[in-house]
Amino acid sequence: MVLTKEYRVCMPLTVEEYKIGQLYMIARHSLEQSDEGEGVEVIENKPCEDPVHGTGQYTEKRIHLSSRLPYWIQAICPRVFYVTEKSWNYYPYTLTEYTCSFIPKLNVLIKTKYENNNGSTENCLDLSEDELKVRTVDHLDIAFDELNAKHYKRDEDPKFFKSQKTNRGPLVEGWRETDTPIMCSYKVVHASFEVWGFQTKVEDFIQRGIREILLLGHRQAFAWVDEWHGWTLEDVRSYERQKQAETNEKVQFASKDTEVDANGSSTPTHESVS
Repeated sequence: MVLTKEYRVCMPLTVEEYKIGQLYMIARHSLEQSDEGEGVEVIENKPCEDPVHGTGQYTEKRIHLSSRLPYWIQAICPRVFYVTEKSWNYYPYTLTEYTCSFIPKLNVLIKTKYENNNGSTENCLDLSEDELKVRTVDHLDIAFDELNAKHYKRDEDPKFFKSQKTNRGPLVEGWRETDTPIMCSYKVVHASFEVWGFQTKVEDFIQRGIREILLLGHRQAFAWVDEWHGWTLEDVRSYERQKQAETNEKVQFASKDTEVDANGSSTPTHESVS
C-alpha cells in the first residue's frame, strides 16, 4: 500500500509573496546544504507548458546524499548515490516526482497547492474518495513544532524573529488563528517502496525526512523574508540562476575528489550509476 500523507504548512505571507520567497529559499538552502560532494545539482531549468495549468517551469535536479542515509540503506547503495527530482511548477499548483535508478521500486510523488487561508480547505487537491480514506493530515507549525537540533538557529526561529520590512513576527502560540496575512501550502505525498521486508521502514523514513525538510525550509523562508521581500519574479530568477551555478560547481568539484579512493582505486561517478 502506498503511504499517503497530506502536510499543511501555514506561513505569515500571501500566496503571491510566497511565490518569491519559496524560490529564494530553495536556491539559498540548496547552496548551504551542498558540501563534500553532496547536495543539490541542477541539471535542467526551463519553461514548460501544460494544457490544463498553462505556463510553468520545469526543473530537474540530482540530490547527492549517500552519507545522509541511514546505515541500513547505505549498506546497499553505491558510494556515489543520488535521487532524481523532476518538478513542474505551475504556481500556485506544483507537481514533484522523486525516483532513483539504483532503486527502481522507489517512487515519491508530491502534489502541492497554495491558498490564502490557514489550512482550512479539507480537500484542496481534489483527492478521490479512495485516496481520502487512506490519507492522514499533518498540520505543521513553523514556530512551535520541534526542529532537529542540528538544523536549529536562533535567528531563524519564528518565535524570536521579527521582520524589519514587513513588521511580522515574532510568532506567538495560536498565531495561525489570529495573524494576517496567512497562507497555506497543501502537500499530498504519495511514497512507495515495493520491496518486501523494507517497505514500511523506507516509506516511514521518507515521510519523516520530507516533514523535516518542510519544517526547516518554511522556517527559513520566513526568517529570510527581509532578504527577498519586494523582489520581482525576474529578480529571484536571476538570484536562482546565480546560486544554481555556485551549487553545481561546489557539488561537482567535491565529487571529483571522491572518484579515486585513498588506495587509488576508482569508484563510479554519478553518470555511471544511472
